[in-house]
Amino acid sequence: MNKTQWIPIVCLRVIAMVSTFVATLLMVTSHDSAKVLGMTFQAKYNNSSTLKYFVVVSIITTVYSLGALFVPPRKLGRHVLVLDMIIMSFLISSFSAAVGIGQLGKEGNSHAGWIPICGQVPKFCHHVTASLIAGFVAVIIYFLLVLYSLNNVLNLVAFKA
Repeated sequence: MNKTQWIPIVCLRVIAMVSTFVATLLMVTSHDSAKVLGMTFQAKYNNSSTLKYFVVVSIITTVYSLGALFVPPRKLGRHVLVLDMIIMSFLISSFSAAVGIGQLGKEGNSHAGWIPICGQVPKFCHHVTASLIAGFVAVIIYFLLVLYSLNNVLNLVAFKA
């Protein structure tokens, strides 16, 4: 893989790393409290296992993206592509689960009797929303990264044949 093929991959990795880091930072700092009937309730990301999963996957993706920047592309290109696909799968699953919980917190579920909480804890909801937007950027960037890397690997195989 020559330098012109490697530069877009590095740029995409850096953008993905920054977006997952921002998503993690925003989610970890999301907390708010509300007073209802004289009782104080706190909303934090670690109250939900789904949001914890999103944070863990975002941290893993950030660390992996940083580490993948230092891998020589000629030697381990195919292995990195497989790992990129695995990371992208985890990102998609954690993002989807977190969006589901975010929607439930925002809209509630009248059939189950769950009321929306964003009216009581808006700061928490804004942080979670911003974190999910950064997570969505990471999903899109990783999708582009996998497509570009797959194209490079397939072109390399076709070139050798």
